[in-house]
Amino acid sequence: MIGALPPPPPALVSVSVTNGSTPFAGDGRLLTTVSPNGDGFRDRAIVHFRLTAPARVRMDAVRTDTTRGGRSSAHVVWSMRANLGAGPQLLVWKPARSTPARTYILRLTVTDPRGRKRVYSNPGPSGPVKAPVVRVQAIDAAFLGSSYAPGATAEVSIATDASSLRLQVFSYGNQLKPTQRDLRSGGHAMTAPVQLDWRGHRNAPSTVRLTPADWPSGLYFLRLTAADGRIGYAPFVVHPSVLGASARVAVVLSTNTWQAYNFRDSNGDGWGDSWYVSNAVHSVDTTRSFLDFGVPLRYGDWDLTFIGWAAQTAKRVEFLTDADLDSLASGDALARAYDLVVFPGHEAYTTAHEYDVVVRYRDLGGNLLFLSANNFFSKVARSGTRLMRAKLWRNLGRAEAGLVGVQYAGSSRGAKQLPYTVVGASAAPWAFAGTGLTDGATFGSYGIEIDARAPSSPPNTVVLARVPDLLGRGHSAEMTYYETPAGAKVFAAGTLDFAASLDNPVVSRLVDNVWTHLASP
Repeated sequence: MIGALPPPPPALVSVSVTNGSTPFAGDGRLLTTVSPNGDGFRDRAIVHFRLTAPARVRMDAVRTDTTRGGRSSAHVVWSMRANLGAGPQLLVWKPARSTPARTYILRLTVTDPRGRKRVYSNPGPSGPVKAPVVRVQAIDAAFLGSSYAPGATAEVSIATDASSLRLQVFSYGNQLKPTQRDLRSGGHAMTAPVQLDWRGHRNAPSTVRLTPADWPSGLYFLRLTAADGRIGYAPFVVHPSVLGASARVAVVLSTNTWQAYNFRDSNGDGWGDSWYVSNAVHSVDTTRSFLDFGVPLRYGDWDLTFIGWAAQTAKRVEFLTDADLDSLASGDALARAYDLVVFPGHEAYTTAHEYDVVVRYRDLGGNLLFLSANNFFSKVARSGTRLMRAKLWRNLGRAEAGLVGVQYAGSSRGAKQLPYTVVGASAAPWAFAGTGLTDGATFGSYGIEIDARAPSSPPNTVVLARVPDLLGRGHSAEMTYYETPAGAKVFAAGTLDFAASLDNPVVSRLVDNVWTHLASP
């Protein structure tokens, strides 16, 4: 006689999550918003479910990050266990006040006395949402445009349950080698602080308008502070009303890359909405607020150091964003306005029109300065506020080395960094004048992502320095320079973190030499 089959493992039925208070806009059955600031309002996440049989239930708060090679990067930041009986139950997570603002998956594991398990989790952006997600909210703010002209109305969307906010605009660039403290407390105030009563906007995002008056073209941050100490930032650029009116050098900030590296989870599945998190993500929203207090992930790596250096060395520049480049009719307008266009950061993602504008500018004799690596790597398309990733430019017949001089050759992910060895001091003595560097000399420590020449590089491309064998024998980073028959001069650093070393006097002098050479009409 065949024995009766054992009952199925215990299951969770009707799983839901709330914050015990008023929902925030966008909350649903498996998504809730909390703000653990100790005011008794939205301080905790309450998971409700019905258990089909007695079991041990474990609840983990899981932080997800990028995936590499199909393996998810996720780790548990908090955990609890409880022996529960059959029927309605609830579990509570009260995040610490120090918990970083972002979303967390509340993974539920049910284990019966036989050791059998059921796991409720969210496998990734392309998978079904089966576990509760908690959005820990601080002050989330983002401008609806990446740049504004002086006198234009700038709109910023703010999401927080703070009852009041103090708003103030700062211009950053006074620190050559900033720390996180500088990012949160430094800067030059452009406005007096303004106090806003926010009690009527605690349950949904709301928009605030401000007007950059006669501020010079530059990068600015709106700083928002709550009475409980929470703080948030929203970056924006003031671009010139007329290109070239105040300076003949343009600095293009890599705002497309900023958003590609923005791991904010807007759809509430517990995973960041970025193609760096999953290949299932093909587009990003350019109006999302940034994680980490609102400071872009790649901004602190190189852009701020460059801006501080440019200010300390009295460089006269105008600032543009990727969207500003995309809005130009052609490279002719860029050539009429500027003698030099500088890309200080990781300019990885460009639209076809941006690419056309910069190539046309170069072909008309415009000079280019690339202070990072992996530039003009991938095509993106702009549709409203979204950027959609397409193929690599080299796979579309437009290898980036034909413009930059070098192109992406590989990455050490920061595991190994080595100094440049100078090899072109005799070929370009103007670049190394006053640095004390001669052929064979070394300086700095660089790597992460690296560039090297390719078959599409202009035939007269000169290697000024290289980081030998950084990624193995024969795989070196190359710093290059070339000129065109039309008179264009193009310099490329060849390593991702080069601009971050501008506080090094040798590097500062080298870049200053190159700047002077390229900025001369």
